[in-house]
Amino acid sequence: MVHDGSHAIVIDPQRDIDRVLNVVARLEVGVDVVLETHIHNDYVTGGYELARRVGARYVVNGEDQVAFERTPVRDGDTLQVGDLRVDVVATPGHTVTHLAFVITNITAPDCPPAVFTGGSLLYGSVGRTDLVDPARTVELTHAQYHSAHRLADLLPDDAPVYPTHGFGSFCSSGSAAGGQDSTIGIERGRNDALVTQNEQEFVDTLVANLTAYPAYYAHMAPLNLAGPGVPDLNPPREVDAADLANSIRAGEWVIDLRDRTAYAADHIEGTVSIALGAQFATYVGWLAPWGAPLTVIADTPQQVTDAQRQLIRIGVDQLAGARSGDLDQVAADAPRTSYPRVNFAEVAAQAGPGDVILDVRRDDERAQGYIHDSAHVPLSDLLTRLEDLPPGRLWVHCASGFRASIGASLLARAGRDVVYIDDDYDHAHAAGLPTA
Repeated sequence: MVHDGSHAIVIDPQRDIDRVLNVVARLEVGVDVVLETHIHNDYVTGGYELARRVGARYVVNGEDQVAFERTPVRDGDTLQVGDLRVDVVATPGHTVTHLAFVITNITAPDCPPAVFTGGSLLYGSVGRTDLVDPARTVELTHAQYHSAHRLADLLPDDAPVYPTHGFGSFCSSGSAAGGQDSTIGIERGRNDALVTQNEQEFVDTLVANLTAYPAYYAHMAPLNLAGPGVPDLNPPREVDAADLANSIRAGEWVIDLRDRTAYAADHIEGTVSIALGAQFATYVGWLAPWGAPLTVIADTPQQVTDAQRQLIRIGVDQLAGARSGDLDQVAADAPRTSYPRVNFAEVAAQAGPGDVILDVRRDDERAQGYIHDSAHVPLSDLLTRLEDLPPGRLWVHCASGFRASIGASLLARAGRDVVYIDDDYDHAHAAGLPTA
């Protein structure tokens, strides 16, 4: 959000707009305009509902075929919001109709403009270019290169850069950097699109390094084009032990939000471990069938609330139910089970004949190094390739332990004998395991 003390502009808000409204109330400003840099592929926007709620203009590229009234803009257009001027800059690449917004305080001539780059210019890299249409990936990668250079040529070195997507987002590509701020000058010195002078080299490298992205992305743009409705943040239905047992018997997803180590040591049989954290919703949306009923169990009601907030951002508007508390209370008489949790040194010492080390990292990660004779199925493919897995006890690892915890729970739910490797892959060689 940007404001001049009275008038505010909001760019690319997420679905849970109560956070924005709280800031608006604290600052005592009015939201005049809500801007969308692009029709998002990775989350459901809150822009439509926020603009409707506060009576603001909802600004979307005029070329986007949306199902609602909006203020259409195109490259070169200018908006005035109090003391703030918004210049619209076409930056195709992440999407065909992607825009960046350059915002200038016209009463402060010595203050540099700020650029809101959406999924175009990120910190250290750019947004991925394969989400619109795989057949147009090369075309859009060329466009992304030119968009990054256009922004760099247009703006001074001290112009702050504010992307929508940050480090760790599956919407980023290349060597995205962390941090909370950057400028055009910093990006000139580190951004893949700006330090690579040969356009074709940039295109070839970016396309070659594109990795798998979450399955739920396919549903985001259609929801955003339709104009997402009001999310329901009311507490989900409280289920009892019998409800949980019925859901598990029916093959529904009952997701345990607790710490992954606690889950390995003791959990309700038939549940899935996806520990509540920054990427919780990403992996739920990636792995659970779209639209399937989801029930969550947690230590506290606040964990349920936090999970629910993350899920509405990707269009999961209703949980089938929730149950929180001590596991003895939550489970009641439901069957409980566990599986071993080990590090790589224990793998080297304990794995025996017939045991299989299973790598659930992405293809690009495995290409950088792997354990000899290990099997490999990326976590995103695990449920569709269960029959491809070799027989024997499966020792499941990833890069740091988070994805392996999910994979181990899915395999145990499918009836496989598993051991969860909770360790950094970098420790495998030092533990004596043969790697390549």
